[in-house]
Amino acid sequence: MALTDPRARRRDHRQDDHRSDRHTTADDDVSKRLLESAATLSFDPSTEIDWDAPLPEGHYGLNPEWSTLYGTRLWDEMTERQRVTLTRHEVCSIMNTGIWFEMILQQMVLRDQYLKNPASAEFQFALTEIADECRHSIMFARACEKMGVPAYRPNKLIAQAGRVFKALAKGELAFGGILVAEEVLDVMQRDWMRGENVLEIVRGTSRIHVVEESRHMKFARQEIRERMRHASPARRRASATGIAVGAYVIVTSMVHPGVYRAAGLDVQRALAEVRANEHRKAMMRTSSRHLMAFLAETGLLTGRSAAVYRRVHML
Repeated sequence: MALTDPRARRRDHRQDDHRSDRHTTADDDVSKRLLESAATLSFDPSTEIDWDAPLPEGHYGLNPEWSTLYGTRLWDEMTERQRVTLTRHEVCSIMNTGIWFEMILQQMVLRDQYLKNPASAEFQFALTEIADECRHSIMFARACEKMGVPAYRPNKLIAQAGRVFKALAKGELAFGGILVAEEVLDVMQRDWMRGENVLEIVRGTSRIHVVEESRHMKFARQEIRERMRHASPARRRASATGIAVGAYVIVTSMVHPGVYRAAGLDVQRALAEVRANEHRKAMMRTSSRHLMAFLAETGLLTGRSAAVYRRVHML
């Protein structure tokens, strides 16, 4: 259809009106407050973390209660050295999943802000968030290098699914995926940063991530609320399912099977015990409680999406 077609002009005009109706002064105020927070409370991991400090041999990579095998017979059979090794590999696997998803996040946020008003608080905070994520990824990479743990990556199928998601996801689907990854990790890291038997390098990186990601989560929630304000029931259902599928991919990719091999365990037995681990399932539900409440509030928790969340024990 030609650009001069009057029907196209009317359609574009209606879409512009819809966008202006959707974004309010209150929405912009949220971004302004987040920018002010970023200006006063941000960290430089290169100086905040003592990267040269030795790692105490007996300290875990994460609180034992957050290990995928905690509460199983296999955990009881493991030596203390195996437990320490396993938790260090588990935390680095989670960190590497974080790096992978933060790279996806950055591309989605950049695409969302493409050609938007650079003078707006929303635009400026979006770029601030991207800068934060770059620092976080480098921080996680340095922490894993310090622990001597290899870079665990998602399998090829999941990696390709990530490519598709970052290329196509937009609006509430993109910010919903971002929120899923950040909310679940936030609950875990709040425990890690207080763990007296957890490596200081993990406690320190967790503190930084928790503080700065709290702004990112507020931004994602506000963006979702804004987009859901005028969403049709069909759009809500489709987006709810899409976010749930994204959550399934993220959660099932957090801990790579290679972590069990690194701890000298039988991988197949370990995976079987993880699947049956009721303690692990309860911890996942705990870490997802606030996320599920928010999705329900915004109409993004449907019967179909709830079924997906139950499969990964988030509900």
